[in-house]
This record gives sequence, structure tokens and C-alpha cells, in this order.
Amino acid sequence: MAELKPTYPLAESGSGESHTASGRRVSEIALEAVVRGDITPADIRVSPEVLRQQADFAEEGGNPQLADNLRRGAELVAFSDEELLELYESLRPGRASALELDELADRLEAREAALCAALVREARGAYVRRGLTA
Repeated sequence: MAELKPTYPLAESGSGESHTASGRRVSEIALEAVVRGDITPADIRVSPEVLRQQADFAEEGGNPQLADNLRRGAELVAFSDEELLELYESLRPGRASALELDELADRLEAREAALCAALVREARGAYVRRGLTA
């Protein structure tokens, strides 16, 4: 039997293949379940799988920039809110030195966030060229 390919929107694709970060199927997320107390905040947290699927939809729809952003987002799901804020703060112009940005890129790569690491290295190059490093 041929494997069903998810379609957009995922919750209505009927494939039952997409899951939230807690492992709950996307198709199980419904207002009624929330009202009953069956759905917790962890059940609605996005999974890397869903973000990668959304990236595929964006690419197929002719939006490669959005697809790239969604793929980077998929890499960042494993990071804590504090780590994400640190990453955001480091990427603001003038907040980090070129060396600090290199170290950040290395840490991202070590955590299997290669696309994010590449973006940090690209930002580092632009910041250095424009005199925007600390």
C-alpha cells in the first residue's frame, strides 16, 4: 500500500502521521479535548517533524525563505526558552563579538542545529563587514 503524503493543513490531512512535541497526533487536538482537560500545554507544543512538513509545504508553494526559517525552527525546538532568548540577544547587532558569534555557531552545531549555525556565521560575516560586532 502506498504511503499517504501529508497535505496542508496537517490537522485535516487525514494521514494521522503528524505529532506534537508530546507525541500526540495533530488530528487529536480539538477545542473539545482542551475543554475536557485532555490537552495540556505540552500537547500543543510544535514538533520538529511538523515544522519540517510545513517547510516542505512552503517550498512547494514557492516560498523558499519561509521554508528555510521553518527548518531552522525545527532545529530549535529542543532548546529552552532561556537558550532561545540568549540566541536572539546575541544576534542583535552590536551585542556580541565576532568570536562570541563563532562560539555560538559552534555550540549550535554541536547541538545538531547546523542550519542555525550557518545563519549565525552568515550574520557574523555581515556584522564584521558593517562594523556591528561588540
